[in-house]
Amino acid sequence: MSESGLIAHWPEIVGLDIARFARFERLNWPPRGAKADPDGPRGAATLILRIDAAFAIEAQHLSRLIVERVNAHFGWRCVEKVAFRQGPLPALKVRRGVPLPSAEAVAAARAAVKVEDEALSEALVRLGARVIDRARG
Repeated sequence: MSESGLIAHWPEIVGLDIARFARFERLNWPPRGAKADPDGPRGAATLILRIDAAFAIEAQHLSRLIVERVNAHFGWRCVEKVAFRQGPLPALKVRRGVPLPSAEAVAAARAAVKVEDEALSEALVRLGARVIDRARG
């Protein structure tokens, strides 16, 4: 398993709303072999996140969702719980998409999209504009 995948794709994994206030720091795996506690948890890691202090209470409420999204990313139950470390966060680097194609394609896609959720609507407009531009050649 690659922890670098969590670093590189953190906003895509947990969503931009969570990624703005919580960053992946590391995974703590339980000891194996002779060092393992026979009565302790087996197998699953603890996800350590650095969070903004103002986000601490909300992060606790979202911890189950964060665990589900990280486990879904890896395709198996590798994370069991989340631990938080409060502190300053580095600037969030979000990859920007390709600029919208032609103005005509954007206008046509916007006319076809009637969705109230603004983020979903914009994503559908970008997708529609690309489809229209590719169809035109």
